Amino acid sequence: MLNTSEILSTISMIKEQKLDIRTITMGISLLECAGEGAAEKIYDLVTRRAERLVAVGEEIEREFGIPIVNKRISVTPVSLILGEREDPVAVALALDRAAGTTGVNFIGGYSALVQKGATRNDLRLIRSIPEALSRTELVCASVNVASTRAGVNMDAVRLMGEIILETARLTAGRDGLGCAKLVAFANAVEDNPFMAGAFHGAGEGDTAVNVGVSGPGVVKRALEACRGEPFDVVAETIKKTAFRITRMGQLVALEASKRLGAPFGIVDLSLAPTPAVGDSVAHILEEMGLERCGQHGTTAALMMLNDAVKKGGVMASSSVGGLSGAFIPLSEDIGMIDAARAGTLTLDKLEAMTSVCSVGLDMVAVPGDTPAATLAAILADEAAIGVVNQKTTAVRIIPVPGKGVGEWVEFGGLLGRAPIIPVHPESAEAFIARGGRIPAPINSLKN
Repeated sequence: MLNTSEILSTISMIKEQKLDIRTITMGISLLECAGEGAAEKIYDLVTRRAERLVAVGEEIEREFGIPIVNKRISVTPVSLILGEREDPVAVALALDRAAGTTGVNFIGGYSALVQKGATRNDLRLIRSIPEALSRTELVCASVNVASTRAGVNMDAVRLMGEIILETARLTAGRDGLGCAKLVAFANAVEDNPFMAGAFHGAGEGDTAVNVGVSGPGVVKRALEACRGEPFDVVAETIKKTAFRITRMGQLVALEASKRLGAPFGIVDLSLAPTPAVGDSVAHILEEMGLERCGQHGTTAALMMLNDAVKKGGVMASSSVGGLSGAFIPLSEDIGMIDAARAGTLTLDKLEAMTSVCSVGLDMVAVPGDTPAATLAAILADEAAIGVVNQKTTAVRIIPVPGKGVGEWVEFGGLLGRAPIIPVHPESAEAFIARGGRIPAPINSLKN
C-alpha cells in the first residue's frame, strides 16, 4: 500500500528526474508459423496478437501518468522457423510491415543462436542480415555466438565481423545505422525487452508481456543526498531507489498483461540512459566521487551500482529478469559521450567495465576502415568475458563508413551521437582465421 509521501515522491521522480518505463515489449512465439510460407503467416500472427499493444500502452500512460517511451515486439528467433525455400529477407520485410501496422517502435528476433554450431538456416539468416537491415526500418537482429556451457564459436565470430562491416557498407548513406540494430551476444537471455537484442525464447509461451524500467536520473538524485558517506550507505541508497523504480515497473507490467490478455513475463530494471541531460549512468558514477567516467576507479563504482540495482529490484518483484543492471551505451549517455570526447573513456576501458555491467560494448562508433578481423576480435574478447563470468555480454559496434577517429556520428533520438574512437591498429587476421571453437571453461561443469 503506497502512502501519500511515496506517491508524491514517485510523481517527483517522473516529473523532475526523468523516471520512465523505457519499454513495454510483447513477446510472440512464431513456432506455429514454421515452414513454407512463413512470411505471410508471421505477418498475420504478429498483427493479430499485438493489435492493441500500442493503444494499451498509451491508455496506461494517460491513466497512471507514467511516461512509456517505447512499445516493442520480440519474436521467436527467425532461423528456427525458416522453411528450406523461404527467403529470410522476405521474412524480415514481413516483420517490418507487421511492426508498421501495429505502430510499435521496433521488432526484434531476426536472430540465430549459434554458440555451439550453426545449421543451414542459421547461416542463411546470418548472411542475409546486411540486406535485411538495409531494407527495413524497424527490424532488429541478433546472433548468439557464445555461452558458458558451449564456449565461443569462433567460426560464427569471424562471420559476424564480416556481417557487421557489410551492414555498415549497405547503410553507409545513414552512417552505418544498420549496425545500431545488430547485436552479437554471449549468453543471450530469452526474455530481454530491450532492443536491439530482444527475442522471444523457445522456452517461452505463446505470448508474454515484459517491461523495461529506467531511472538513472532518480539514482543520481538519491546519491546527491549522501555525498561523503561510505560505500555501504551508497549501496543501500541505490537498493532502496531500485526497489521503488521496480515497483512502478511491476505495476505497469501487470496492468498491461491484464489489458492485453497476455501473461506477465518479467520486469527488467536496467538503468538505460538517454542522451538527455540528467539521464546518465556516467553521471551516477561521477556522483560517487569520480572526476570523470573512465578514470581509475570507474569499474569498481560500476560493479557496486550494478549489484545494488539487482538487489533492490529482486526485493521488489518475484519476476525480475531480462538483463537488469546498468547499461553503458556510449552514444546514448551524455556523460559517457563527454568522457569519450575527453579521451578518458577508451575502448579498452569500456571493455573492462563490461565485466561488471549489465551487458557489454554498446553503441560504440569506430573508424569505417576497421578490418572485419578486428571487429571479430573485439567480439571474441567480449564473448570471453561473458563466458568466463557466466553473464550476458554483447557487442553493438558501428564502423562508420568514410569517417575516422575524432569525427562525430549523429544517429538521432534515443540512439544519440558519439565521437568515433580508435581501435588497436595491430592485425588480428591470423588469430581470427583459426576458426573452430574456444572450449567451454571449467566453471561450466555444473551438473
